[in-house]
Amino acid sequence: MNQYSMIIQWSDEDQLFLVTIPEFADKVVMPCTHGKTREEAIHNGEEVIEMYLEAWQVEGEIIPQAMTLQTA
Repeated sequence: MNQYSMIIQWSDEDQLFLVTIPEFADKVVMPCTHGKTREEAIHNGEEVIEMYLEAWQVEGEIIPQAMTLQTA
């Protein structure tokens, strides 16, 4: 399981849950995927994360670091 963040938001306009991956925002157009249900959106988001990580590794690209929630 990866440690990247996903933001899942409902879109009234699209009638879908849209997925944004904050760590990838500088490298990928966001939102990067979607789903008809929250579960489908999460599944699709996980697939997109894995796809980009594999591609960046093969291409020798810099892979963004996963963000960690900082609590006081």
